[in-house]
Amino acid sequence: MQAAHLMSAPEFRGELRFDEPMARHTSWRAGGKADRYYLPVDLDDLAVLLQSLPEDEDLLWMGLGSNTLVRDGGFRGAVIATQGVMSRLERVDGAVVVGAGVTSGKLAKFCARENLTGAEFFAGIPGLVGGALAMNAGAFGGETWRHVVSVETINRQGEINQRTADDYRIAYRSVEGQKDEWFVSALLKFDAGVNESINIKQLLAKRAETQPTGTANCGSVFRNPENDYAAKLIEQCGLKGKRLGGAVVSEKHANFIINDQQATANDIEMLIELIQSAVLENTGVTLQTEVKIVGEK
Repeated sequence: MQAAHLMSAPEFRGELRFDEPMARHTSWRAGGKADRYYLPVDLDDLAVLLQSLPEDEDLLWMGLGSNTLVRDGGFRGAVIATQGVMSRLERVDGAVVVGAGVTSGKLAKFCARENLTGAEFFAGIPGLVGGALAMNAGAFGGETWRHVVSVETINRQGEINQRTADDYRIAYRSVEGQKDEWFVSALLKFDAGVNESINIKQLLAKRAETQPTGTANCGSVFRNPENDYAAKLIEQCGLKGKRLGGAVVSEKHANFIINDQQATANDIEMLIELIQSAVLENTGVTLQTEVKIVGEK
């Protein structure tokens, strides 16, 4: 692996790495190399970077890598690391402004300290707020976009845009809106006061009891079908503990796939496809993935 600072674009102050192993940056700890991996130092630096990249180049935005599988053949394009870049987190006029680079868990704890209720579910979402905004992530019955008032985005020209929630079509684990724009921050609204019946520590303890925390996984692999649960359907097919190579369906929660024996990305993807085929054959339900699969096999 090579590491260098961009010499051809001295205005970019961040770091550029070539042939970066993406297994280092995904929660599955699997996957091939990215041609280029950029680490901007702040939002201005990110804007400069976007302006310098070819318009037709494939971009992969990478936070904590908790919802991404990069195939073993790697990613032919530019990966942009967002953790630590957009880190604003403050209370403004009764609402919360949060940067896309803030972890969801940090947002939950901040709101608890500010005596705001309704944000506790963010503690159960792995990854960054930017990812939660991109897929309308949810946990414990809560969903991200129920609380969005407005967002800031950045486009491929490095321009910042202000958008309202009405500019997007929001559904379960789905956000559709502006093409080639990525979330920079959001203005979120929560209720004032403390809900004594909801405790972040209790929610995390519940999560640890029911999910394989502390293992190499991406969180929920599949979206829940309407009026049903993916984990229940997978379990009905007898797939708990099913293994392909180093990848295995969790015995604790069937909607989790664990890398427990140096699984390749191909092991994981093949297991995903096996689950989809088995569930379709046995139940007639087509499971849709939550995880984003990118790159070349």
